[in-house]
Amino acid sequence: MRRFFRENSLSLVMFGLFFFSLVGQILTGHRDYSQELKDHKQPPIGVVEYLGSGHFIEAVFENWESEFLQMGMYVLLTAFLCQKGSPESRKPEGEEAVDAEPGNQELNPKTPWPVRQGGLSLKVYENSLTLALFLLFFLSFALHAVGGAKEYSQEQIQHGEKPVSAIEYLGTSRFWFESFQNWQSEFLSIGTLAVLSVFLRQKGSPESKPVDRPNDETGKD
Repeated sequence: MRRFFRENSLSLVMFGLFFFSLVGQILTGHRDYSQELKDHKQPPIGVVEYLGSGHFIEAVFENWESEFLQMGMYVLLTAFLCQKGSPESRKPEGEEAVDAEPGNQELNPKTPWPVRQGGLSLKVYENSLTLALFLLFFLSFALHAVGGAKEYSQEQIQHGEKPVSAIEYLGTSRFWFESFQNWQSEFLSIGTLAVLSVFLRQKGSPESKPVDRPNDETGKD
């Protein structure tokens, strides 16, 4: 068990922080929404009921959407583009180890099944990380639209207007404002990391170059 925690400590800590933050969002979001209902002289709802509200669904998936888009684009673009001096970038010239064709390598029993199978299975597996991230992005995008439509419709009803469907909500400027305000911050953070990692270091982190490496050294050895 101790070995398991050590070998998986990064993901365990990150998912632990995620659940802690999600619970915090649920509790504070419910309190905020309850006050909003009170201000509109509407009856309060419980925490469980709040989880199905547009207020909660929109807030959660609006953020997930931008995170998965950011990661998917980063994984995809780093396969083709480079940033001189960044430890996360491919070198400007020459091939990388990740460019090697799996069929040209010696396979062993621990080689993933799709690689040993070849054909379509291998082609999908070669791009599976990007595909998975974009699938999560589109699912989050759709749920953002569903939750946003519920929240927007409730506001419309309060003002004597008719509710909207998720498809109709996609055509509103509010939906795209919510998306773009998150997308721009995610792309800014990744671009900033790519540039700052050229000149700055974090000892012990694989996301950083060794402290003594020159600024123009690109990629990982």
